[in-house]
Amino acid sequence: MIGIFFIMLFGALYFAASFVLPVIIALLFALVLSPVVRFLRRRLKIWEPVSAFVLVIGTLATLISGFYMLSDPITKIVGDAPRYVEAVDAQMRSVQERIDRLRSAQQQAETTVEEQTPDTAEEEEPQEVVVRNPDLLDSATTALPQVGASIAFALVFLFFLLASGDLFYQKLIKSMPTLSDKKRALHIAHDIERELSRYLFTITMINIGLGIAVGTSLWWVGMPTPVIFGALATLLNFIPYIGSLLGIALVGVIALAEFGNLGAALAPVLLYLACTTLEGQFVTPLVVGRRLEMNAAAIFLAVAFWGWIWGVVGMFLAVPVMVAIKVFASYIEPLGPLGDFLSVESKASTSDDDDD
Repeated sequence: MIGIFFIMLFGALYFAASFVLPVIIALLFALVLSPVVRFLRRRLKIWEPVSAFVLVIGTLATLISGFYMLSDPITKIVGDAPRYVEAVDAQMRSVQERIDRLRSAQQQAETTVEEQTPDTAEEEEPQEVVVRNPDLLDSATTALPQVGASIAFALVFLFFLLASGDLFYQKLIKSMPTLSDKKRALHIAHDIERELSRYLFTITMINIGLGIAVGTSLWWVGMPTPVIFGALATLLNFIPYIGSLLGIALVGVIALAEFGNLGAALAPVLLYLACTTLEGQFVTPLVVGRRLEMNAAAIFLAVAFWGWIWGVVGMFLAVPVMVAIKVFASYIEPLGPLGDFLSVESKASTSDDDDD
């Protein structure tokens, strides 16, 4: 029964992604912004719907301004896509020619002089690579209304969540049968909100710093549109491991087309790798702390799984969902092994260290 339940649950999440994803995104933003709403209510006596409206409008204005600022550089990159593909294709052909020469030399060494045969295979003409920009633009135009509707739905739902104030906690307490269950449910809700808001705020600040460092480094070596690469580094770094690899690959392809050779294109790639390595190995562990650190294997599995279920958006949501599950599992005894697996250190080892 448990297996059937999870199969049906994940199947429902997959097929209902267009509805579920805006709801989850709104819930995550509500967890981050709810402390702000409560602060404005208690200290400045601002009514919750008013502060919720201001925060939602501010979020919408940030999205629109960011899209407006990055639209021209993104359009330039999309317009230069055929040149990038052509540069990569030229390098691939160069590598293929070297491999063919090695194979030819090996065949000549293995055959005798009498059995040497001339090259009968005609040299293949290079295939023309065509990138159909209209198809890409048509796909983006087709998906734009659905994306806009999802964003609008998420913002409206976010407004109602923030405007309701502590109504969720009141309903949660009333739904629990015993006093101990009420206290536990309230602790779980508060801890999930606190830990998740702290994690998202901290990671967002770290990623913004990483984007500034990447953009500045790539500007220093002469990469075009460094602002775009800085913004992409900020966004892609919300996807652990895979996001950095995607950013490095994109920088490598564009640098190869801009500089014309592998040696010159290697410098931007190494700078991007150095920035992400410094952030991942030193900055994030130091700032986030051991309490919110996650098992690397669990993070990779979560990113792969939610990316399989929900695509790129699922990759962005994988770690926040893991943080919520980890906090929830720490309060439920049967789920203790799950919380232990998601953590960097097990409870047993932590208690042993405390005893020492």
